[in-house]
Amino acid sequence: MKLRAGMDSLNTLMLKLFENSTEAIFFFDSEGRTLAMNPAAAHIVDTDFLKQLEQGNSLALCSTCRGYTSDMELRTCLDCFFHVPESEDFTSYQVYLETKNKGLIPFAASFHTIDSENGIRVLMLRDLTRQFKTQEKFYQNKMMKHVIEAQENERKRISRELHDSVAQELMSAVVDLRVLKYMTGDEQLLKKVKQTEVSMTRLLSDIRNLSVELRPAALDDFGLEAAFRSHFKRMEQIYGLMIEFESDLSEKRYGSEIETVVYRVCQEALLNALKYAQVDLVHVKLTERDRLLKLTIEDEGVGFNLGDEPDGTGLGLYGMQERAELVGGTFSVESGIGLGTRIIIQVPVADGNGKE
Repeated sequence: MKLRAGMDSLNTLMLKLFENSTEAIFFFDSEGRTLAMNPAAAHIVDTDFLKQLEQGNSLALCSTCRGYTSDMELRTCLDCFFHVPESEDFTSYQVYLETKNKGLIPFAASFHTIDSENGIRVLMLRDLTRQFKTQEKFYQNKMMKHVIEAQENERKRISRELHDSVAQELMSAVVDLRVLKYMTGDEQLLKKVKQTEVSMTRLLSDIRNLSVELRPAALDDFGLEAAFRSHFKRMEQIYGLMIEFESDLSEKRYGSEIETVVYRVCQEALLNALKYAQVDLVHVKLTERDRLLKLTIEDEGVGFNLGDEPDGTGLGLYGMQERAELVGGTFSVESGIGLGTRIIIQVPVADGNGKE
């Protein structure tokens, strides 16, 4: 009696599973005709499929199927799963179906014989669209990280080449020019030597600045705070832009990827403030609280409406957001006409010294 009650309960549960499952479920007979399908299945098939079912067409599924994934092809109809259901290859696989409202959709499928005596088989389908989008986003982010890493490595190589080779050779030439001044009394020649010395000294300074802009050695050697202070000093010297800097990091270090992202976002934000904000003072704050590294760049400039087309290409803001998201961070912009601009990036970091 207890066993019977248990079977009744099981039948009720199985019926509820059939009716309420988000997976599409089809039952087929030995001839391939559809015996039943649950609401989730009916939701994905079109009217043509339903008409073929009413007519008893055993190949109705073929009208909506666009092939399954084999180890050789993304979509193929060779050795169709529908005709060799007992094969171990088709107990679980991926199939593409043309659906009613969503177009071509990939499904995780399983095909089993549940009543071998009568040849009753069941096909269960689970929509993989969300998983595919997540996977695609993952690979896009992974490729973008590789691209940014390659860019930074190339920047580092060029920076060191400029500093250790080009700048040193140029410095040597400047020294030779200074010595040459004491080897002649020709006033016209001395004047020309002095002019050349000034030009080469200016060029040497530009090369050194370019080397630091490409990839500051302080970022790799000493971390964010040291790199920021060095960069802010150059911004003041070259452009006259004053930067009020506040930090509680001291000598804390983080992973190279995180440090690079935060540095590049700050670099781009300051460049935008210099070009568009019409200010001579910018506030920068760098803090870490509750495993969250936070960078705030704020000015009291002309501002802009967030819905308007930004000055320039607009790629600066997009690039900052993209960089932040690549390390699991968030990026936000607050601004308005006459209200200045505040840019905030927050990146989750590891325990302890920040090293992952």
